[in-house]
Amino acid sequence: MLDLENQTLKDILLAAGVCSEQQMKEAEEEHERTGKSLQEILIDFQALSEAEILTCIAENLGTQVIDPNLNEVPEEIIKLIDADQVRMLGVIPVAADETTVSIVARDPLNYQVADEMRFVLGKDVIVYLAEEKNFDRFIDKYYPIGLDSVNDVLSELESNGEDYAYANAEEAANEAPIIKFVNAVMYQAIRDKASDIHFEPFEKEFKIRYRIDGALYEMSPPPRSLAIPVISRVKIMSALNISERRKPQDGRIQLKIAGRPIDLRVSTLPTSHGESVVLRVLDRSVVNLDLDVLGINEEVLKRIREVVAMPNGIFIITGPTGSGKTTTLYSALKEINKVEDKILTAEDPVEYDLEGIVQLQINEAVGMTFGRALRAFLRQDPDIIMLGETRDIESAEMAVQASLTGHLVFTTLHTNDAAGAITRLIDMGVQPFLITSSLIAVLGQRLLRRICPKCKTSFTPTDEDLKLLGLQRKDIGDNPFYYGKGCLNCNNTGYKGRKAITELLNMSNRINELVLNAAPTVVIRDKARELGMQTMREDGVRAILNGETTMEEVLKYT
Repeated sequence: MLDLENQTLKDILLAAGVCSEQQMKEAEEEHERTGKSLQEILIDFQALSEAEILTCIAENLGTQVIDPNLNEVPEEIIKLIDADQVRMLGVIPVAADETTVSIVARDPLNYQVADEMRFVLGKDVIVYLAEEKNFDRFIDKYYPIGLDSVNDVLSELESNGEDYAYANAEEAANEAPIIKFVNAVMYQAIRDKASDIHFEPFEKEFKIRYRIDGALYEMSPPPRSLAIPVISRVKIMSALNISERRKPQDGRIQLKIAGRPIDLRVSTLPTSHGESVVLRVLDRSVVNLDLDVLGINEEVLKRIREVVAMPNGIFIITGPTGSGKTTTLYSALKEINKVEDKILTAEDPVEYDLEGIVQLQINEAVGMTFGRALRAFLRQDPDIIMLGETRDIESAEMAVQASLTGHLVFTTLHTNDAAGAITRLIDMGVQPFLITSSLIAVLGQRLLRRICPKCKTSFTPTDEDLKLLGLQRKDIGDNPFYYGKGCLNCNNTGYKGRKAITELLNMSNRINELVLNAAPTVVIRDKARELGMQTMREDGVRAILNGETTMEEVLKYT
């Protein structure tokens, strides 16, 4: 069923004659399938632009579309609605007099919002519309969420003098200050483009840390007494069993912040001092699924494109957790996603929805393993298969079988380098002759932090620096090295964003001979280098000389 808001939008657009019944029917079917709003779907389908839709709604409501950023809004008007209401209700005040307040509503067809504002403000309300980007710009300018807001909530909690340690966990978790604190922590993390949020109780302290660009940063620690109510609040938000503290649990939280959907994957772990909780932030707007922006060097990128264009075989991406394997796989899939090919993926979990690709969530609790998923895939007439991870002999053998029967298979392995993937498959029990007949290439990958462009500073490396990298002065000539001094743009870390460094092992007759003879990893790696493979360390040195990353990052990860 369509909700009232979507039904009203449908009536408005059909009455205005800006889209056809057929287009609306297709959009409704997509809404039923994905849960996306009609407006979002019509824009995605390129049936209508956002401006056209807003103009129709404004004419129907007898109002107009404005850009709230064109005029400076006085502070007393900004203070009419507090930041929590602005973000939760999706409204911003732009003007007011003694009897009336003018607001811009993100969802102008949600009539309850205007009614609630009339009740809260005690005045008549005039509703305007604005494009999403202008709405978000206004919020960023007048209602910024920074570290101060987290600290403000902390101060408020401490000034209340309440000790939540021995209160009923559920009651404490539903108290307004706790809700406000957890929301502020999440907003701050998402705003800073954190990939994970860690809530960690210890004997005498309670730590909250964010992982940004691969490194953990600690925020001001809240009182130890907040550990149970804060973690209970997260469990309530993710629909987990609040009273179960002895077993690990997994859940998810779905939020909409600044108008964009955010998915938080929640994992709890019982420890000796209480439950440790980690939230993985899946924010589609942060990840750009495009091979060209991953920072992979041009020669390797060219070869990757050749590999993913092949009709069959296995392409493995390898590296530790958090090395960007899934992002590279998604980017490759997105590039080759054509209407004439059927692409199936088995993932644990499905991190991002890819248009036109059939994605399956692995659920080992009900027996839906990677091996079983792959067996089912082969009966679905696919052209390309992505296996989120090759974990055991069952999934490895099924991947080989799929490639030998004419399918292109993408998968990942947890090994230190590209050559290690081959010996890992043999250790799993895959016969060497099956590896040589199915494997096309292995990409080893790490993510290094990029130097902040605003505070990037050059320096001349010492002989000791070069020795650590295995270089000599003649290897670098007059090229300087760079580091980030630290500035507001990068929160004084010296880094902003990340880039991939890679090594691509192409399977060839000479590599295959070594595999058939069960050669150790180091022999395969040396032969690959002899045949032209650039190692991750060498790629990292190239990134240093290009001023993209620092010596410390390369030494840390290679």
